[in-house]
Amino acid sequence: MAFGSFNPQRQPSMMSDINVTPMVDVMLVLLIIFIITAPMLTQSVKLDLPQAQAEASVQPLEAVSIAIDAQGVIYWNDDAVGEAGLGELMMEAALMDPQPELQLRADRNTRYEVVAQVMAAAQSKGLTKLGFVTDPVKEKK
Repeated sequence: MAFGSFNPQRQPSMMSDINVTPMVDVMLVLLIIFIITAPMLTQSVKLDLPQAQAEASVQPLEAVSIAIDAQGVIYWNDDAVGEAGLGELMMEAALMDPQPELQLRADRNTRYEVVAQVMAAAQSKGLTKLGFVTDPVKEKK
């Protein structure tokens, strides 16, 4: 490849070759940096932990079922309750040790407002465990 010539009448053409040498130099420097720093990032401390033969005791958590039908009627363990009764039952459940898990079931046609009010009431009474229960989708044969 010639960069210059001794012929003054010849028009200089554009250089269309890419100089990759600086790029290769930068990549090599980055490779060296990563090779040096990679072992520093994987530090570990070897511990000999004791072995235990006893199994952890599992306490079954009590679960409270709260169901809301399409008309907005709230059921506490299959018993219909009003808003005042629901608040009292939630307060009693919040004082239990351990707290029971609330399993919330809502009808498909239930207004979201009612569900949100039940969730807000549970939070305001101090209940922290809330689960949503749904029915699995049945496959058509």
